[in-house]
Amino acid sequence: MKIDFANLGKAYEEHREEFEKVALDVMRSARYILGAETEDFEQNLSIFTGNNHALGCSSGTDALLLALMAMRVRTNDEIITTPFTFIATAETIACLGAKPIFVDIDEETYNIDASKIEQAITKKTKAIMPVSLYGQMPDMDEINAIAEKYDLAVIEDAAQSFGATYKGKRSCNVSTFGCTSFFPAKPLGCFGDGGAVFATNEEDYEKMKAMRIHGQVERYTHHYIGMGGRLDNLQAAILNVKLKTYESDISRRQAVAMKYCDKLSGSIIKPTIKADRTSVWAQYTVRIKNRDRIQKELKESGIPTAVHYPIPMHLQKCFSYLGYKAGDFPVSEKCAQEVMSLPMNPYLEEAEIDYITTNLNTIL
Repeated sequence: MKIDFANLGKAYEEHREEFEKVALDVMRSARYILGAETEDFEQNLSIFTGNNHALGCSSGTDALLLALMAMRVRTNDEIITTPFTFIATAETIACLGAKPIFVDIDEETYNIDASKIEQAITKKTKAIMPVSLYGQMPDMDEINAIAEKYDLAVIEDAAQSFGATYKGKRSCNVSTFGCTSFFPAKPLGCFGDGGAVFATNEEDYEKMKAMRIHGQVERYTHHYIGMGGRLDNLQAAILNVKLKTYESDISRRQAVAMKYCDKLSGSIIKPTIKADRTSVWAQYTVRIKNRDRIQKELKESGIPTAVHYPIPMHLQKCFSYLGYKAGDFPVSEKCAQEVMSLPMNPYLEEAEIDYITTNLNTIL
């Protein structure tokens, strides 16, 4: 048996006729950027999340940049975030000349440990940027309370958690800003790059709306330094199709995850989802010893795996100027050595899950 990790081909086939229709409609319209499809998608995002200030943009990375730019983040500002994530989180901070300040993670959820944030705050701190890793949101009440105490913004990096809930509220609607990604392999993915940024208040929303078009408030009138961060209509049209059945996709991902949990050996450290929240299972990530050997043996059986993420940010060469060293964030470093993601998509069949779990249990 050969397993597909994300099964993007099946995702296409499931809605092929509608995808091809809306794509053809966009091409025939000859209006490719910031048209009716994007406007419809933004309205649909607002309905889905409960956040009335939604903007489609060019990627999840650009969503983070727009939020930081709206806050006027500058050189020597400090943004508290996690070292255990994809580089885009800390990279966007550094791109604006600010300094990423890392805080270690909770060993059960892999999200930032809220109990360690306050000790990292200085007079230069401007915001907290938690990541909703693998599909589950962090302890947002605690994070928001700290932010309120010190008059800080909170930017949720929700690139992996769009559709997840925290105490009944959707990801991207729990903090000052929410930023997500529609990269093809995300739970809600388009056919290229795409993202969205959400704001709590109207002023930030209007500012980011201008900033995604080079700070332009009307043609050739620029009030801000901005960027070319627009979402194109073709991607918006694709996402409008997918969003209609996204609740069902989330349920199917959750069903796959529960089957994994039931069938995997007790010697494997399985994901922990807290009782007051849900996950969209962007990844199903376990922790194991002897990862390289196990990945090799699974690959030989036609089972792909991935490591999200093998090197924490504080140990990446590009962040060496920050002065961190091995041992500074021991939980992140330990998890980076042990995490392994199994195939996860809504289309995994029972026989495939049995094949994956039987092979992994046997190898262990």
